[in-house]
Amino acid sequence: MNQLVQLAAEEAENPLIPPIPELVIGLIAFVIVFGFLAKKLLPNINKVLEERGKAIEGAIEEADAARTEARSVLEQYKAQLAEARHEAARLRQEAQEQGAVILQEMREEGQRQRDEIVAAGHAQIEADRKAAAAALRQDVGKLATDLAGKLVGESLEDHARQSGTVDRFLDELEAKAEAVR
Repeated sequence: MNQLVQLAAEEAENPLIPPIPELVIGLIAFVIVFGFLAKKLLPNINKVLEERGKAIEGAIEEADAARTEARSVLEQYKAQLAEARHEAARLRQEAQEQGAVILQEMREEGQRQRDEIVAAGHAQIEADRKAAAAALRQDVGKLATDLAGKLVGESLEDHARQSGTVDRFLDELEAKAEAVR
């Protein structure tokens, strides 16, 4: 019977619920450990978490500042690039205009030189024509007087008379030639 009472007493106790003295000792130990952790470890943990939070915030602020600076530098670069492109376009336009002016000046100079050469050629041709006409007059006059002298039978050596006759004859020929044209 004793054993049965003992078994019944054991059965009355629930194995999931610890005995009251153990529960009180466990609770006191828990409060002591929790108090120790709260006093010693929790401030250190909070301090480390705050430092880490501040470091992360500082890194974020630095990243934002770097991003803002990068955007500013990018905008400056874009502005300088646009200005350089504008300057290059302006220089290219000026070079084209200067090239057109130089080309026009060269054309005008070439035209002027061509006109001078043509005028000099015409003057030379006119001078050569007059010299040839004078030489031809003398030769024709000499031949005409020689021929007239042989036909007439007398010498027409008188120079004044000879040149007057030849000039009159040649003037008549020129007048007839112009009338025919």
